[in-house]
Amino acid sequence: MRSLNKPIACNIGAGGFEQRASMSKRTSLLHKVKLKFLITLAIVVLTSTTLQAVTFVDVTNEAGIQFEHSSGTRSSLLPEDMGSGAGFADIDNDGDIDLYIVNIPGPFTPNGETHKGNTNVLYRNNGDGTFTDITRAAGVGHQGYGMGCVFADYDGDADLDLYLTNYGENVLYRNNGNATFTDVTEVAGVGCELWSTGAAFADIDNDTDLDLYVCNYVTYDLEQLEQMKAESLQSGKPVPSALNPHVFEPQDNVFYRNNGDGTFSDATEETGTAAVGGRSMQAIFSDFDNDNDLDLYVANDTTTNHIYRNEGSGSFTDVSTESWAADFRGSMGLTAGDYDADGDIDLFMSHWVDEENALYRNLLAEDGNTQQIRFVDESYTALLAEESIKQIGWGTTLFDYDNDGDLDIFVTNGSTFQELRQPEVLIPQADMLFRNERDGTFTDVSESAGIAALPIRVGRGAAFGDYDNDGDVDIFIVNNHAPPTFLRNEGGNRNNWVYVRLVGVGANRDAIGAKIQIKTADQTQVREIYAGESYMSANSLIAEFGVGNATQIETLQVTWQNGETQKIHNVPANQRIQITQE
Repeated sequence: MRSLNKPIACNIGAGGFEQRASMSKRTSLLHKVKLKFLITLAIVVLTSTTLQAVTFVDVTNEAGIQFEHSSGTRSSLLPEDMGSGAGFADIDNDGDIDLYIVNIPGPFTPNGETHKGNTNVLYRNNGDGTFTDITRAAGVGHQGYGMGCVFADYDGDADLDLYLTNYGENVLYRNNGNATFTDVTEVAGVGCELWSTGAAFADIDNDTDLDLYVCNYVTYDLEQLEQMKAESLQSGKPVPSALNPHVFEPQDNVFYRNNGDGTFSDATEETGTAAVGGRSMQAIFSDFDNDNDLDLYVANDTTTNHIYRNEGSGSFTDVSTESWAADFRGSMGLTAGDYDADGDIDLFMSHWVDEENALYRNLLAEDGNTQQIRFVDESYTALLAEESIKQIGWGTTLFDYDNDGDLDIFVTNGSTFQELRQPEVLIPQADMLFRNERDGTFTDVSESAGIAALPIRVGRGAAFGDYDNDGDVDIFIVNNHAPPTFLRNEGGNRNNWVYVRLVGVGANRDAIGAKIQIKTADQTQVREIYAGESYMSANSLIAEFGVGNATQIETLQVTWQNGETQKIHNVPANQRIQITQE
């Protein structure tokens, strides 16, 4: 029989314990009632904390971002309306991500004169939530009709270089290792004097150096403009012909093979990846068939998309039709990730107005056939289609904004139609955030997350990464002819997380194309490392995992691009780890 004076331990609802002595039955009953109340109260408090919405706060001014996309009055010519992108990258290897923003200098000038307006801007992260403009000192203040950017260590010297796409000649900046850059475009041979849009780096032939794929849009013939009708139809609406991509001939894309000596060779014909007739916007490299080489998906505007299967020797086969993912709509933004947690990589792309965004589920986990690539569009069953039908989507990503262990979707929107009474202004549209419900569906949480309360602008590029190193993913949005929107994630880190930085051997120092799998007690997640996605933008190269309530990762496995694997076990959550290839 228990002694009435023996101390017992009681949870007092605040994570601690208190010792109390047993008393009479009546007093004991009173204490039981009080204890039950305290436990109930603790559960209510815990539940309300757990269910508290993650929100995004506009910190553009607070972070010191003084940027305006374009200058002067818009002149209703297509190159003005397409851009621009942005990129997060740790350009000085100090452990936080810096920010590059692409710009156009001002109104499009048909005679080719350089408008003396804004330049692209590089902001160094100060590590305290603020940024400093180091554009001039870094030597990356390119002034041109800027479209996009992508960061990658093309020369394998352990710092991130910068590639810019433009209407006109593209630019490659080599990082000098001291936060300054040198223009090496001519020497490297990657100028591509067309109208380039998105770009992506990847090692497609497994020789450890990074090759480059450049998307090109249309031949914007200025002489032709003077001869065409003033208006044409888009989605049943009259628009100036100068704004209708259907009017102009598409340009082929270009594939540059890295020679390993600081130069590239045009291997477009050799690889068969020109995406002829595409009017391409963005490309992404991913191992869709899980055979340890990187396949290529190309998102096109107004024409069917292309998907190329890597044959393992640096050559590709066009499998667009048989993949069931040759999307025929006007694709803008593009991202990839395992949204349904079945171990294979799915696709999401944003589309033009009256064309619902697409969520392509990879069927590899179902059929197990690594000799084919097949997808099925789940946009309607996922409850994403109708939500997007009236929007024009651009920058996007699959990311775990609330760290609950699954991939959610963000899309920045903005029209290409002009205001009827004010034709120099494009119609703004609200951005959207969709939460993954883990049952194959998504819920629009734009309102509860604070996205719906933001100023409505004309969104274009978007980059994603944890700029303040607090364990949740933030968002940077480039708005056409307007200031940007810099969104800090507030509360995503209430759930647990782990971030992984990979260091590869050879020239591919950032392990572009590697695959990371983590296992916790109740789930398995997969990430790949991409250099180039969203819409003409570049996300952080850190793999960001949310793990919900899990406090430990039981197994973390890296599959390097050469097929070799490394495992570590029992990794505590809420930390950043670096894994170097053995």
